[in-house]
Amino acid sequence: MIIEVSAITPGIGAEITGLDISQPLDKDTIARLRELFLRHLVLVFRDQVLSREDHKQFARHFAELHVHPSHRSGLNKGGDPEIFVIDTPADAKQSNGEAWHSDVSCEAVPPMASLLYVTKVPDNGGGDTMFANMYEAFSELSNDLKTLLMGKTAFHDGEIDLRNYGIRLAAGQQYPQASHPIIARHPDTGRPLLFVNGSFTSHIEDIPRWESDMLLSGLYDFVATNARLQCRVKWTPNTLVMWDNRCVQHQAIRDYAGFARYGERVSILDGKPPEAAQH
Repeated sequence: MIIEVSAITPGIGAEITGLDISQPLDKDTIARLRELFLRHLVLVFRDQVLSREDHKQFARHFAELHVHPSHRSGLNKGGDPEIFVIDTPADAKQSNGEAWHSDVSCEAVPPMASLLYVTKVPDNGGGDTMFANMYEAFSELSNDLKTLLMGKTAFHDGEIDLRNYGIRLAAGQQYPQASHPIIARHPDTGRPLLFVNGSFTSHIEDIPRWESDMLLSGLYDFVATNARLQCRVKWTPNTLVMWDNRCVQHQAIRDYAGFARYGERVSILDGKPPEAAQH
């Protein structure tokens, strides 16, 4: 089995060919994929015919499966709790993930990675996903701003994201909230990275709210408008994309109103909450 790797951009993303991920994988292959994952942050596997169990088994090669808080809270009743369905019918008013975000960063231990398998792409050719490298986002900050943010924490609140979809919790329902370092240290590479996002981050703690709003707004705009940080993945039917949720943000582009898109996501946990990078 010869794995071929084609980088999407110099800084983030790679297409992986020569591998059928529905088949059992040996230790050397898994080790190679781990290496590529840490190097490229976003891995794209096309033309994969996967059952739900195939999808989950591939994810289990890397870590244990995560159960999305919508299942745990009772907002999402029924179905497989280890599968997060992203079903956008043609008449949908909105879709999942239209804003830049890191998946459920409101968790005390956010997922280490997400693996999205898309089987139905919009007939108009839309529905791409953008990804951004948060190592490079940190690296491009000025030294003064790095010094200001280092050691500070931000509050991540899952209800912010729910409100974006018009969802309100009922009495007795709960959704995760957590404080995380703004400049985190990746547990595998040791590299510093920026860990705030507009979908879940409420505010920087222990500073006035207006200062927090100013800083966060600037950081969000910096990530969204900086093409040097980004790659764009065009989906084709039966494509799985795996990304490092610890150091990558993503945005689903909603340019297919009137057309349908369907995918299923599995996320995995390494059990390591974000830790602050050292000065």
